[in-house]
Amino acid sequence: MSDDQPIYSIENLFIDLYATTVSVRAVDGVSFNVRPGETVAVVGESGSGKTVMTLGPLGLLPEGVTVDMKGSARADGSELLSIGSRQLSDLRGRYFGVIFQDPMSALNPMLKIGPQLARQARRFAGLSREAARKQAVSLLARSGIPDPEDRYNRYPHEMSGGMLQRAMIALALAARPRVLIADEPTTALDATVQAQILELIRQIQREDGIAVVLITHDIGVVASVADRVIVLYAGQVAEEGTAMDVLTRPVHPYTRGLLASVPDFRADDNVATREIPGLPPSQIRLEPGCRFADRCELVEPGCRKHRPPLQTISISANPHRVACPVVLRREGIAVHV
Repeated sequence: MSDDQPIYSIENLFIDLYATTVSVRAVDGVSFNVRPGETVAVVGESGSGKTVMTLGPLGLLPEGVTVDMKGSARADGSELLSIGSRQLSDLRGRYFGVIFQDPMSALNPMLKIGPQLARQARRFAGLSREAARKQAVSLLARSGIPDPEDRYNRYPHEMSGGMLQRAMIALALAARPRVLIADEPTTALDATVQAQILELIRQIQREDGIAVVLITHDIGVVASVADRVIVLYAGQVAEEGTAMDVLTRPVHPYTRGLLASVPDFRADDNVATREIPGLPPSQIRLEPGCRFADRCELVEPGCRKHRPPLQTISISANPHRVACPVVLRREGIAVHV
């Protein structure tokens, strides 16, 4: 596969979640892709649809949730939305590695860490029992876990939060995946451990050339790891571009609001961060128009009537898309026809 060809692609994806009496449009017509060796960060507030968009096509949403998915999600020549559950399980196991926000959601508390990794390697990488054990120890070491031979025989409750997350990374790599999905991998960790985990993910991506999809609510964590950033709001893409362009030349008012809310410890003490006013809209009863209209300082009457198109613009030599015609008009930003 050429490095220019997507290794995982989602096209015009809609995901509805159903409860007893209501339905929620969690993902609303989203398209994105990731290429070999590329790191794509999906950023947005809690409830924006990041996790549902990324893990839904893999069949990894919580049990008991009724889901209706339309559109396309393709990997390894297969359409994930239409293949059978057994095929999806096999593809997910050998093609995707997933780092969950809560390691205990993926690690069995009743089993020792090492055998869990070895079982994954035997099932999806086709290794012998001894080869799988050696790989499990090697992965623990590579993930920065000290004394991996000893940790191999430890239970999850015997390890700290940071060590558990490293064990989760080792588990995600056990089947030698081509795409690594990291769902809020640093949320419950202190700042020092967060930086270590992000650096570990970047190192693995660089050494193995795998694609990485990083899901996070904190736009401040993506600067050092992401090649591209997708800003998601209320189930729709608000902005997408290279990390450099999105972080230094944001266009959408929501992206600008996210960046303004990140503390800058280099700035003067009198410079305060700004919170985005209001709350995201209910996705149970969707209104026409821009989802961000009620929180936007630049809102115009037309914003509430029509969904803003996601347009390709010229702010640098790199591809950049944004869904805000008001900013484009006011700031004279050219649109590619």
